[in-house]
Amino acid sequence: MRATIKDVAHESGVSIKTVSRVLNNQPRVSEKARKSVQAAITKLNFRPSAAARSLVGHRTFQIALACDNPSPFYVHEMQAGIHERCRRDGIRMIAQPYDHRSEELVEEIESLIDSTGIDGLILTPPISDRQDILDLLQRRDVAFVRVTPTGAVERSAVFIDNQAAANAMTRHLLALGHQRIGFVMGHPSYAGSVARHAGYLAALTESGRTPDPRLVREGGYDFASGAAAAEGFLALAEPPTAIFASNDEMAAGVLSVAHRRGLAVPGALSVAGFGDDALASFVWPPLTTIRQPTRQLGFQAADLLLAPAGEKASREVPYELIRRESTGGAPR
Repeated sequence: MRATIKDVAHESGVSIKTVSRVLNNQPRVSEKARKSVQAAITKLNFRPSAAARSLVGHRTFQIALACDNPSPFYVHEMQAGIHERCRRDGIRMIAQPYDHRSEELVEEIESLIDSTGIDGLILTPPISDRQDILDLLQRRDVAFVRVTPTGAVERSAVFIDNQAAANAMTRHLLALGHQRIGFVMGHPSYAGSVARHAGYLAALTESGRTPDPRLVREGGYDFASGAAAAEGFLALAEPPTAIFASNDEMAAGVLSVAHRRGLAVPGALSVAGFGDDALASFVWPPLTTIRQPTRQLGFQAADLLLAPAGEKASREVPYELIRRESTGGAPR
């Protein structure tokens, strides 16, 4: 027979109320009792009934992800991280794509809240910067966590330091001897795009170089826009010897143009990306890139959303510069 909450309480030697508090991730439970309950849950293969839990706690045990990102790699990794954390507590994840430019976005999010009764919402950029959405969630008393929002956020956000990461990659290319570095910026409506651009500019300035606006082109975080930017760069009278794209898909577009033009990578042109998506290892040559731990960002966003009310401080997830074969010394 299926184990019940009474069985868990008996096995762990605590009250049913204590088991309920552990299941609902509530405070006022000793670490010893929490571990005992979790051990009993594992031993008995206990799976709480969502319906019964919602009747007791007025919760649906569902959270949602509101996402607008053209990269399928980013979306997949974000969902995987959130799902991994939700599975621990028997929480259901709803993933819903949206258009951040839609005039009906507020109504669409409110419809999601009304139709599902979600306990919380994770917002990825650029939705995470829509003030009207934040106002709605606060008015409806729906918990939320923002992924990589603009500016410093003290509570309920997870992020990497995009500016520092882009600065590190640009300094890596400068250290290889590249004097002219093209930068493919993501769409400026994404906070990360602006921060990465700022990191690129800062690295050039810090090294005593004057940024050349002709070496910056806007992309759309997709393959085609990366290829278009590369065509523009390589048509210049003085083309760059290195191109740093704000995500790996755009960097793959840059690589395709280099191959089509017969340019050796990295002999004639170095190419760098951002993200370390699966794509970064599939292309040739494999991409030097910034590892943005998207799955970990999703996991931490869900963990923060499910944390007790007093533990909502924002969390920074570290990035890593991954050196592969697509970057090398500047051609002489």
